[in-house]
Amino acid sequence: MKNNGRAAVAWQPVEAEIPRALETEELARRIAAYAPHDGVFPLAVPGLYASRASRVNKECVHALRLPCLSIIAQGEKTVIVGQETYAYGPTRMLVYSVALPIGAQVTRASYSEPYLALRIDLEPQKIAELVLKVYPHGLPAVQERRAVYMAPLEQNVAEAAVRLMGCLAQASDVELLAPLVVDEILIRMLRGPIGMRVAQMGFAESSVHRIAKAISWLRTNYSQPVKIEELAELVHMSASSFHEHFKSVTSMSPLQYQKVLRLQEARRLMLSAMMDASAASQRVGYLSASQFSREYSRFFGNAPTKDIARLRSEPGVGA
Repeated sequence: MKNNGRAAVAWQPVEAEIPRALETEELARRIAAYAPHDGVFPLAVPGLYASRASRVNKECVHALRLPCLSIIAQGEKTVIVGQETYAYGPTRMLVYSVALPIGAQVTRASYSEPYLALRIDLEPQKIAELVLKVYPHGLPAVQERRAVYMAPLEQNVAEAAVRLMGCLAQASDVELLAPLVVDEILIRMLRGPIGMRVAQMGFAESSVHRIAKAISWLRTNYSQPVKIEELAELVHMSASSFHEHFKSVTSMSPLQYQKVLRLQEARRLMLSAMMDASAASQRVGYLSASQFSREYSRFFGNAPTKDIARLRSEPGVGA
């Protein structure tokens, strides 16, 4: 390919201005139009979601968060991943590079000024395609291994998010322009201070991508016994290296990760499928009902029966 005599220069991470209140206020207004009440709303652009919450969470809302970019336009939230805690609002954005069980609390919200957020799902293949354009001479080596990154919400990203929401008004814009604006947002993210780290999720030989493969197995087989040696072999690592990398990326050991998946699924089964605690614990792989009750109480703060009764009595809040 010709370069017209110009030397090709790889993009270097840059930091842009923090968005003015004007951009975040406009983004909040546009999100509110597509999130008319509390909850999470899929939008016309695949992988794009709007969230609204009109009150703070008194305790953590537990969920499995898939790889995504999260932008808060109004309000604040705290997210707990393993032993790590992330607090952010309209001046920051949060990126998840692998699927993670999280605890989240909306910490600033009201009926007059609700929590409003935008979420863009991240696909490793798309990230890999864009990385080849942003870093045409190869991705610099990155020592840090982590699944969650927080960075300033740059003004150009906020402006692009506003334009992306504007595309929803016209079907032709959703089809033709929205994918280009999503690419712009991702490219600007990759060019930013966390870009080289997020880029790891798109490359098969990176530790983040290998751990993502192991996580995929755990999500599919969470009810089955886990042998670390076999899981390590699946991702072509030694058992010790795999354990180290897994904990570095997720802030949890593989067994801790599986336990959280089991407890979250058991809670879902009891809440939505009306299972009792004994049936739910067996479904997710527990052999001992007493062990299940102990671990459930330690994780969620209440015994299974009491916890589910409380959840059924309270209105849901979008997270």
